[in-house]
Amino acid sequence: MSSRTSPISQPITIRRAIARDAKRLTRLVRGSGAYKGKYAAAVAGYRVGPDYIEAHRTFVAVGADQHGDRVLGFYSLVLDPPELDLLFVADEAQGRGIGRSLVAHMQAEARAAGLDRLRVVSHLPAEGFYHRVGAVRTGTALANPPVVPWDRPEFEFRIPAE
Repeated sequence: MSSRTSPISQPITIRRAIARDAKRLTRLVRGSGAYKGKYAAAVAGYRVGPDYIEAHRTFVAVGADQHGDRVLGFYSLVLDPPELDLLFVADEAQGRGIGRSLVAHMQAEARAAGLDRLRVVSHLPAEGFYHRVGAVRTGTALANPPVVPWDRPEFEFRIPAE
């Protein structure tokens, strides 16, 4: 578990996701502003279930509010084949460094697992974010209709040894 402070001084903690986080993570995915309009079909029925959380290295960024821990974002690292499968930051929490903190955490997890690189198939609106956090564009993942009827940028994170 690591703790960081966002630019607006709200401390966040990144911890391993647990089964009871599943509904909150599903709501975060389905409610993402990046998937409105023509992109809505890609997440309409998406579910992050307890089985998914158990099968993959899934971590959540949480911040305290009046109701306890509030999920601000999460990511999921798949080891075989090495891939950043999911990375979401709550719309209202974007621009505060949470995505960057999640990526740094993911890179440390990947390094600890012995990975030297991992793939990311990005959502089109997230392409700029991946450039900013150091991912290298490697190609294009072709459309997969009907769920994903558009091409998507493909990136790679190179994980340097420490």
